[in-house]
Amino acid sequence: MTPKQILDSFSETLMQDARILSPQERALVATLLQHAKAATAGNPETQEAVNAVIASAVGETVAQRAFAVLGGSIVERILEGGTLPLGDSSRERTADTLAGSENLGQPQPPSGPGVKAPRTEPQPPSGPGVRAPHKEPHRPQRDTPVAPSPKQPQPPSLPMEQPQPPSPHGVRTTVLSETKPSVGERALVLPAQCVVLDEFLAPQELGELTRYTLEHEADFSASEVISPTADGGIVNYEHRRSLVLMDLAHHQDLILARIKSVLPQVLEKLGMEEFSIAGVEAQVTASNEGDFFHFHSDNGSDRVASRYLTFVYFFHREPRQFEGGELRIHDARLEEGSYVSEGSYQTIVPQQNQIVFFPCELMHEITPVNCASQLFADSRFTLNGWLRR
Repeated sequence: MTPKQILDSFSETLMQDARILSPQERALVATLLQHAKAATAGNPETQEAVNAVIASAVGETVAQRAFAVLGGSIVERILEGGTLPLGDSSRERTADTLAGSENLGQPQPPSGPGVKAPRTEPQPPSGPGVRAPHKEPHRPQRDTPVAPSPKQPQPPSLPMEQPQPPSPHGVRTTVLSETKPSVGERALVLPAQCVVLDEFLAPQELGELTRYTLEHEADFSASEVISPTADGGIVNYEHRRSLVLMDLAHHQDLILARIKSVLPQVLEKLGMEEFSIAGVEAQVTASNEGDFFHFHSDNGSDRVASRYLTFVYFFHREPRQFEGGELRIHDARLEEGSYVSEGSYQTIVPQQNQIVFFPCELMHEITPVNCASQLFADSRFTLNGWLRR
């Protein structure tokens, strides 16, 4: 068989697999093509252009689903049969063939189509644990703030005796970066880095996740933070304010399957070691008018020290009704036992159907959200979580 015959045969097989395209989706594509043909009758060039756009959209969806389905089977056969080596050459072949691999890259500089480069902005960071940047020689690819704020004292831990307003629902926890390994085991400098991927879920999957989130508004609960000096968590609206949903139904398995399909390339781009996933935490976070999360890391307590990789998937109802809620990943340095911001950071503006990966130890924050309607459905939503090793 010629390469084209092999590819055509493979495509035909995929089209018959309901996991790749459901009968309803195939019927929808057929209807779109028929309408496009009727609308562009007598204009072959326009018809060809319209068909190319539809084919591109369908091809991306098929490729994403195909590799999500086939990736696990390929790995299982390699492990069971032992016929292929798991060395560098095998990983290189996988990196070349995985769908979307050309989109993988660090945001500075961007690498390939589909990757949006987060902006590096010179404003000073906000929130507890952030100190004004000190003057240093110019470093390439980093901007120094033009208006640094006065130095603020670094609190040793989150205050535990502050009176807190009552929570509207139950509570969930997030950990502050105050309990840490010994200083000798910690890096003196933590440069901001991340990998950003666009169009991570298929349109139908994005729509189902959005509907599920809106239908479960009553199940969201107030977020907590954990201080290392406390046995349990506390609600602290001065450090974090948002709502979270812990029961994600099948959406957690779906996002995890997609993450696994790109994980080797993500880790390579971040310069992180490959690892076996020992556990997964995931939640949907809703941020509305005035909600935020100050400077923190995701594995700073003994209880979450095994967290290794953070992921943040952005989604919202269209048209978007909020502003702000930017993810800022800081360049940080170790000072007096705590990480403080260097004053420069990567900024990721929430984009529909976009996912961001970064090491859990990196210091980051969420800027305040502006949502004029204050309706839950207009919130900034993320499906975010952590991979443990």
